[in-house]
Amino acid sequence: MNEKKGVKNFAIIGVAGYIAIRHVQAIKETGHNLIAALDKFDSVGFIDNYFPDSDFFVEYERFDRHLDKLRRKNVNVDYISICSPNYLHDSHIRFALKSGADAICEKPVVLNPWNIDGLIDFEKQTGKKVHNILQLRYHPSIIALKEKIEKGPADQMHDIDLSYITSRGHWYHYSWKGDVEKSGGVATNIGVHFFDMLTWIFGDVMENKVQLLEKDKAAGVLQLEKARVRWFMSLDYNDLPKNVKEKGQRTYRSITIDKEEIEFSGGFTDLHTTTYQNILAGNGFGLQDSRPSIELVYNIRNSEPIGLKGDYHPLIKK
Repeated sequence: MNEKKGVKNFAIIGVAGYIAIRHVQAIKETGHNLIAALDKFDSVGFIDNYFPDSDFFVEYERFDRHLDKLRRKNVNVDYISICSPNYLHDSHIRFALKSGADAICEKPVVLNPWNIDGLIDFEKQTGKKVHNILQLRYHPSIIALKEKIEKGPADQMHDIDLSYITSRGHWYHYSWKGDVEKSGGVATNIGVHFFDMLTWIFGDVMENKVQLLEKDKAAGVLQLEKARVRWFMSLDYNDLPKNVKEKGQRTYRSITIDKEEIEFSGGFTDLHTTTYQNILAGNGFGLQDSRPSIELVYNIRNSEPIGLKGDYHPLIKK
């Protein structure tokens, strides 16, 4: 067990998940120690490249017992990173706080806005904190955009087109990600970071019109305090622009603001490490920071689509 001065002990729930390796890398790159990991799937051999001495469990109950045994030996787990399916985040955050650790949770921190209120009460009871991964707030292009908007005219209304197409195979719809009850659907699962970024920069939601809401795509128009946003998100390869397909690419992300493209296709891979550095320095983003985007995606998936009325995103196929 790593007892070096200043080194924090981490555990991770959902270590076999797609995004978990970013968390493991961030723990390593910030100079800290992963001492325990949990996942019901055991394809986690990548851990050997980072923390070969980490204990690993496929049963939640044994993981719980192990952390309790460590506590009784005065080995504290300072942070529990949560990379489990979206619908389990609320429960796993509570487990982390009850275990005497801060929680670092992947997006979306919870699926329902009222879960935030419950977790805030839990923070007060335990004295521990919930940190959400809102990594786009650390992207240099997004930071520059926020500064530009803040320096501009206070009453200026911007026109934005947000496009995010990340094609997925048939497996997606058979996994928990394809179950709206478990993932929150397309806008929640792949879109919550972008909605967080937009509300962070352009202000609160004044009007939310959902025009398309299907299992593999969604679209609508948002009126924010400082922007009017046409957005389109899809998992369907057929929605990719022709030039993207010709390059052999399967993902397309684009934001145009007042017809000017904002380039942020690169620079994503290190943002988890930046996020961890800020959390460890006491500057992370908490539950209240997450609230606007959680409320927005909740309202999107519970909306009745109005169809292609009025203005709509140019990528929507008629």
